[in-house]
Amino acid sequence: MAGAHVRQGVKRMSMWLSLIVVAALALTSVGSTAFAAGYPSSAITLVIPLSPGDATDIVGRTIGEEMAKLLKVPVVPVNRPGGGMTIGIDSVVKAKKDGYTLLETPSSGLVASRILNPEAATYDPHKDLVALGRAARSPLMVTVRQDAPFKGFKDMVEFSKKNPGKVHVGTIGAGTLGHLALEMINSLTGAGLTMVPFKGGAAGITALLGGHVEAVIFTVGALNTHIKSGSVRGVVISSRYAELRDVPTLIDLGYSQTYPDPWMAFYAPAGVPAEVPKVLIPVLEKVSKDPAVGVKLAGLGVVQDWAPPERVLADLRQEHRVLEEIARKAGLVK
Repeated sequence: MAGAHVRQGVKRMSMWLSLIVVAALALTSVGSTAFAAGYPSSAITLVIPLSPGDATDIVGRTIGEEMAKLLKVPVVPVNRPGGGMTIGIDSVVKAKKDGYTLLETPSSGLVASRILNPEAATYDPHKDLVALGRAARSPLMVTVRQDAPFKGFKDMVEFSKKNPGKVHVGTIGAGTLGHLALEMINSLTGAGLTMVPFKGGAAGITALLGGHVEAVIFTVGALNTHIKSGSVRGVVISSRYAELRDVPTLIDLGYSQTYPDPWMAFYAPAGVPAEVPKVLIPVLEKVSKDPAVGVKLAGLGVVQDWAPPERVLADLRQEHRVLEEIARKAGLVK
């Protein structure tokens, strides 16, 4: 009798264990399905690692606003500047992997910062982030006040050579594309231009207009309002821009190379559920290709330029090779 009771107890325990396992599997399946069907169900934070007013900020806010309409949840831009963009980027890398914290950054934050500031830029975009797509780009332009004592780029170079240490050029920080572009210009021309880092375009433009620096190297998007008002003018640009036909590139001026355009892409932290990019990529693509959005961005000094995730990753690798070579020639890295 005792043996029969024991056997019955074992059977009951086995039955309960089986039910628990089945229930757990069912809950897992339901949870996964619910995430796929319900994401996003609350506001998404969009981290922008630069100050308000920069081209990156303009793109993030414009694209984020349109994405919110399709996703049916707010996309809330949060500016986290500093450290050559490493502070904002690192905060996303370390964020909760639930798809509710995203990053919108120029490529230089993931490339130039890692070359020039590896102690702070400890992340690897190919391992620590999931690319969602590129939305736009904005040419990088060396810009001076209208009353600057030089007319064009070569005049500025000659002025700087004759007045060593007197031409200060603002960038959005050490370890950025502007920093490397300035070093490339010095390497090509021997101008000896002095870099002055700022936390963002707004602070640099204020310094330029106030006469505290002689030039800045910012995106057209960041400079757009002041270009239209006529208070500043470009002397050289990374690529030809339809609205500024008179501003040449370095190639146009006879130099052997030019510096690349900053381009802005969106990312999620590595480790998010697979459903997150499945939901976000088509939405980002639709918004980034929308002609009405393109018109809006163009009016802000930004060029619509969609590219899918695989192209983003390939372009990051290519830009790393190009910028590392520029840094090496300038003596910034070994």
